[in-house]
Amino acid sequence: MNLSDFVATRSPAWDDFQADLRRAAGHPERLGTEGALEFGRRYRAVTADLAYARRRFRGDPLVARLEHLVGDGAQAMYGRRERSGSPLRFATTGYWRLIAERPGPLAAAAFTTVASVVLAALWGVHDPAAALGLVPAEFKPAANAHLHALPGGATTLAVTAGSIFTNNIQVSFLVFAGGLLLGVGALAVLAYNGLMVGALAGITLQAGNFDVFLRYVLPHGVLELSCFTVAATAGIRLGWALIDPGWLTRGESLRRQARPAVLMIIGTAPCLVVAGLTEGFVTPHALPLPAALAVGLALGGTFWGLVFMRGVRAGRAASQTGRHRGSAPPAVQAEPREPALPAASA
Repeated sequence: MNLSDFVATRSPAWDDFQADLRRAAGHPERLGTEGALEFGRRYRAVTADLAYARRRFRGDPLVARLEHLVGDGAQAMYGRRERSGSPLRFATTGYWRLIAERPGPLAAAAFTTVASVVLAALWGVHDPAAALGLVPAEFKPAANAHLHALPGGATTLAVTAGSIFTNNIQVSFLVFAGGLLLGVGALAVLAYNGLMVGALAGITLQAGNFDVFLRYVLPHGVLELSCFTVAATAGIRLGWALIDPGWLTRGESLRRQARPAVLMIIGTAPCLVVAGLTEGFVTPHALPLPAALAVGLALGGTFWGLVFMRGVRAGRAASQTGRHRGSAPPAVQAEPREPALPAASA
């Protein structure tokens, strides 16, 4: 059987199964007794079709479509039922897994952050006069070689505490919303924010007061830039859903990615609060450099440590446990021998 005949013969069954998936919304029991039984039969048929397609049409986009269908069906049939409304579960596990489950967008956002800071710092060292134009007005005195502390107007707690929260939230939502511009907007806002930080670093380095920059930026800056990076990751997920929707329509792909992306922003909000409190009530005291370094690394290290421990490692452990418990059927994990197509008919 060639590819066109295979698609013509079996695609109605795939469409029916996809319609069942939408109606079930992850809970086949919602289809009723007969509907749930039919859901199981259709799932087994699509699984057999996937095995056949992998053997006969390896590399064709059809295989990816069937893998999506089988994966969604496996999750609906065998996935563990967890209470989605548990804030504690989300705070301790769910949020960190959302960050770790898309390493590509996360790496792109992290690279953009680091690269923009480094490049702007080099620019600030070689052309401080031009880089100074990118720095907010309250930080322009940092170019003064004799500066030992930022001006009081920039460090007064009563003045800065409220504006810090507002600014952090605005930047996070701008980065997130920029993802709808095919992900480019998210990276652009993230890069601009990194350029301002890097330009200030380069200016102070050239002026010989780099320690002032570190004392005022390190305590809150590592966590703050981490939060912006995660917000950009969420935005890139939206952008990539539009660029590569797979076998879904772009609207369906966007809706599928919208919920985890929004949850990432919600989960990042408490971290922004911590960064804002640190910037408003710790940073202005101009801690000694070792203390500033300790605070910054403690906050940033805790954040990324949780991403690794509760996101990457816990996700891998859950995946391994699911395989041992049969959370995915053998036909998905290993390619069986040639299936008989008549048995796969709906």
